[in-house]
Amino acid sequence: MVALRAVVCFAVLAASALATNVQQCPGQEFENLSDNVQLSPCKKPPCKLKKGTSQSITINFTPETDLADVKNHVTADLFGVELPFVGVDGSSICEKVYMENGDKAACPLKAGTKYTYKDSFPILSFYPTVTLRVHWGLHDLNKKDLLCFEVPARIA
Repeated sequence: MVALRAVVCFAVLAASALATNVQQCPGQEFENLSDNVQLSPCKKPPCKLKKGTSQSITINFTPETDLADVKNHVTADLFGVELPFVGVDGSSICEKVYMENGDKAACPLKAGTKYTYKDSFPILSFYPTVTLRVHWGLHDLNKKDLLCFEVPARIA
């Protein structure tokens, strides 16, 4: 019994170590948000986005309705101006979604089914060296957020 408790504690700690402490989008509340988002490499905010490297993201989510398509809405708030993340904002996630067991999934996504979205994106060399706030949302075709978070970051 003690060994089982140790294994359960280790599993919980390992899962917590992988999660990224992200913030709710203004006016929204998504249950267990930080437990369902992992940015790598980013152990704690502000996330350091190094030019010429890639940032990986893993998001676990369960849609409430069937979805024909899901798109990224990724912007950077830079001095109060919202700028799209080139190459990521507006792209479909359908080719990068997996079932809870790791099998490849595809759109349409089914209501009540747990999915994992895995992607990586480049931090382009022409991005300015600056501190910013990244806004990341997963939108349905009506541009309603299925999930949304914000995280402070620094491009270096």
